[in-house]
Amino acid sequence: MSEFINKIYRNNTFIYKVLLFLTTTVAIVYLFPKGGQFKYDFNNGQLWKYDNLYAPFDFAIQKTAEEISLEKKDIESNLKKYFQYDTSVYPSVKLSFFNRISLIKPTDSLSRGEIKKLKTIGEQVIDNVYAFGFLEELSEGSTFKKDEIIALIKDSEVHDVVFKNLLTSKNVLNIINSSLAREPHTYGQKQVLNLLASLIKPNVTYDNVYTEKIIDNEINHISYTRGKVTADELIILKGDIVEGRKLAILNSLKSDFESKVWTDSNYNWIVSGYTILVALALLMLLLFLHKNRQEIFQNNTKVTFIFFNVFAMIFIQTLVIKYNPDYLYVVPLSVLPIILKAFFDARLGLFVHVLTVLLLGYIVPNSFEFIYLHIIAGIVTILTVSELYKRANLFISVAQITIIYMITYFAFSIIKEGNASQINWDYFMLFGANGLLSFLSLILIYMYEKVFGLVSDVTLLELSNTNTKLLRELNEKAPGTFQHSMQVANLAEAAANEIGANSMLVRTGALYHDIGKMLNPMYFVENQSTGVNPHNDLSARDSSKIITDHVIKGVELAKKHNLPDRIIDFIRTHHGTTSTYYFYKKEQDLNPDTIVDIKKFQYQGPIPFSKETAILMMCDSAEAASKSIKVPTAQTISDLIDKIIDKQMADNQFLNSDITFRDIKVIKKVIKKKLMNIYHLRVEYPE
Repeated sequence: MSEFINKIYRNNTFIYKVLLFLTTTVAIVYLFPKGGQFKYDFNNGQLWKYDNLYAPFDFAIQKTAEEISLEKKDIESNLKKYFQYDTSVYPSVKLSFFNRISLIKPTDSLSRGEIKKLKTIGEQVIDNVYAFGFLEELSEGSTFKKDEIIALIKDSEVHDVVFKNLLTSKNVLNIINSSLAREPHTYGQKQVLNLLASLIKPNVTYDNVYTEKIIDNEINHISYTRGKVTADELIILKGDIVEGRKLAILNSLKSDFESKVWTDSNYNWIVSGYTILVALALLMLLLFLHKNRQEIFQNNTKVTFIFFNVFAMIFIQTLVIKYNPDYLYVVPLSVLPIILKAFFDARLGLFVHVLTVLLLGYIVPNSFEFIYLHIIAGIVTILTVSELYKRANLFISVAQITIIYMITYFAFSIIKEGNASQINWDYFMLFGANGLLSFLSLILIYMYEKVFGLVSDVTLLELSNTNTKLLRELNEKAPGTFQHSMQVANLAEAAANEIGANSMLVRTGALYHDIGKMLNPMYFVENQSTGVNPHNDLSARDSSKIITDHVIKGVELAKKHNLPDRIIDFIRTHHGTTSTYYFYKKEQDLNPDTIVDIKKFQYQGPIPFSKETAILMMCDSAEAASKSIKVPTAQTISDLIDKIIDKQMADNQFLNSDITFRDIKVIKKVIKKKLMNIYHLRVEYPE
């Protein structure tokens, strides 16, 4: 049992990768649409490039979403609106009027005959008002045309009425005034006017609930199909244009096919197919890391980070498609290559982005257009985004990416529609929103640095500030080493710029590469300002150990101050597995009869494993050796640099660093030029 546990412990890194691979595969397959894939790809206006297509089974021709939407709008606008007529209001108002007018007594100014006449006029007004109905004030938003036919529900019977025949408050007041105006003006008229105005009330109300119920019922009975295609019926000939009825039939066949394929009997087969395809894509990613990015592959945190970002992008895109496919292009997939390039390199960023877009092709509509758009945008992202610590760079890059999205979409639109009149301009707004959301990459980079312990160019810029605590301490305790580090940083940055390496990374690594020397500064010649050399009192082996130990102590000091691993790599590798040759020769001279083991005078390594760490090794050795030249001339400097770097190449120090002979030649040239500028002769001033 203990042996089994030990075996698991020894292989925990591999086991973790397997579990991560399986978990990510299952999670992505779970997000895939629950439907089969139609085997034909077509678009409106394109030629049918496949063989003659016959219906494989009977199916109905489905109406398009636009057709169904128009039918719904037609029902809502043309269906009669329903009003309720309250039959109890008319007799109630009339009775109240008779009762109230009977209370008016004759006077000198109002005779009994006039009262009777006013009663008759009031009765006529009430009859006229309720002949068709008095409409209650409509709520805001309810509008009706004057000539619109409405349905009036009266005593459980429905009568068609022209809407303008229903009276409003203004109409009623006009009827009362006009009826009373025919008679001579008397005191009684005013009483009757006030009486009618207070008693007459609406008896017709708009029944919104019943109307909506009728509309919903009609909409529910809309037919979503128009016609039928029988099995073996010819659908389209090879070379025909996909348009009109043919397009509708093909869309209907695609929908029916996908729903029929995703059945209980086929479920396991389809899921297996999806699983194989997703697993292959993720396996390619792991193989790429294993073959080309071994340092990343060995780091489970970095592998987890990459897999997490792939899944996150697929998850977000799936949510958008599920809730509103119209916002398909608002998801900023360009964030993925921006982040990966910031933390790793351009090649890895593009590789991961392409795999992610290919996987999304199974989820999105118009997959070819989607894949083409995003791969082009990803390439532009990789080519344009650089040096994120310069704020203007990201703005310029995002603007370029957004423009590429728009141009590519415009091209697809005119190909599909045949002209520019049918372009959906809303997509240009979506691409603009996509560009704005791309700026989230800055926030995500900061968050990922904290969560995953990664390093971006922004952090490198902060670390390269010579006022940081560790560099200030180096300057105080080992000023000669600090000046050496500054010179090496300048050389390395210039060399990195020439060969296209990460100049900010190599500069920062150069500033910290010798921090281990500040624990024993006087044992290093650049700090021996008094002329006293403590190595004179030590054996060659002890001196060599003190010198080589500055790498180990530098790593310990860097970890103590929480420097990122990418910076620590420069400390570990800047001497590779070279030897302290001076003390090795000294030991040989002191013990001529003894075979001296050179391994005891070697640094522990490892050798450089990137262009940046290789650049630092060359610049560090060249800058240090140049101080030994008594009379620096162009020729002596050139010969010295060639000798040092050629020796490093002969010792296989650059075997793992992915650097070419051409790169090394360019680096030599840069170092020589810079050192010649440093050691140039000045004009001799008169005393």
